[in-house]
Amino acid sequence: MDSVALFCTAALVAGGIYWFVCVLGPAERKGKRAVNLSGGSISAENVKDNYNQYWSFFRKPKEIETAEKVPDFVDTFYNLVTDIYEWGWGQSFHFSPHVPGKSDKDATRIHEEMAVDLIKVKPGQKILDAGCGVGGPMRAIAAHSKARVVGITINEYQVKRAKLHNKKAGLDSLCDVVCGNFLQMPFDDNTFDGAYSIEATCHAPKLEEVYAEIYRVMKPGSMYVSYEWVTTEKYRDGDEEHVEVIQGIERGDALPGLRKYTDIAATARKVGFEVVEEKDLAKPPAKPWWSRLKMGRLAYWRNHVVVVILSAIGIAPKGTVDVHDMLFKTADYLTRGGETGIFTPMHMILCRKPEKAEE
Repeated sequence: MDSVALFCTAALVAGGIYWFVCVLGPAERKGKRAVNLSGGSISAENVKDNYNQYWSFFRKPKEIETAEKVPDFVDTFYNLVTDIYEWGWGQSFHFSPHVPGKSDKDATRIHEEMAVDLIKVKPGQKILDAGCGVGGPMRAIAAHSKARVVGITINEYQVKRAKLHNKKAGLDSLCDVVCGNFLQMPFDDNTFDGAYSIEATCHAPKLEEVYAEIYRVMKPGSMYVSYEWVTTEKYRDGDEEHVEVIQGIERGDALPGLRKYTDIAATARKVGFEVVEEKDLAKPPAKPWWSRLKMGRLAYWRNHVVVVILSAIGIAPKGTVDVHDMLFKTADYLTRGGETGIFTPMHMILCRKPEKAEE
């Protein structure tokens, strides 16, 4: 092989590696790239140990429903997965019904805009995003409604990412993020003109506690909507496959125990809310929300090769491969939960705080 051919071959190989590792994979080009994967606020040398601690803690989810350390381990979970989520999924860490003719990104935005439409806020009003992640829904909702959105997340790394994205999107005048536990929020009573949570309150050890706290910070007469992760009427405790799927979802998503669909409205009423509407947004005519997971299997394997390479050469922290593998297995459980109909991530409940709410 002459020198020109050798040079061209080397250039093609180098270009291919760069494209495969640095370009291919990110769901949103303004988000994370593979070479920037990290453990969030966890130092690189401690990612593996924190993963092992996380997995040990959530191995038996039914035994930790009242555990005081659940918030700490949810924080650990999001340190471990935030970069991988952003890189492979996007800035909105939730599902949405598939919309024929629409991209996943557009379907996600439509699902988010519906939440703020339901609570009927006006431009300039102040609303709460309880469990905001890196703020994908917040930005879509602020741009759509022109309301001022304040998000809260327990994970400090997500706060930094959200603020960065808000500024890049030119929405930092409408969006703000604070670090805190949504079970003990740093807001005064009757602060917000509305509130929403999108697949976030499932991380609370007790739903009553987070609903009561959201109720407290809302103004009388304002509305709250939540998209909840629940088991459906098709779930059977005595079915071994059902139990395996639900526990797989719990372990892989830092959940202290999935709730039944019948628990949601009852809990909302218990803390004082009036329930305006309740509906599983995943049911027909909605198209399968899990189709995105099935279609993404090839992308997973491609991304997994990238993660293995980056971890092997020391760019990605040790333990990243384990975290990525855990998320793939969880995606399989989520798909099975959707296909069997025993699980939904979008059980919607719309509530109102009474005008003469008891203080």
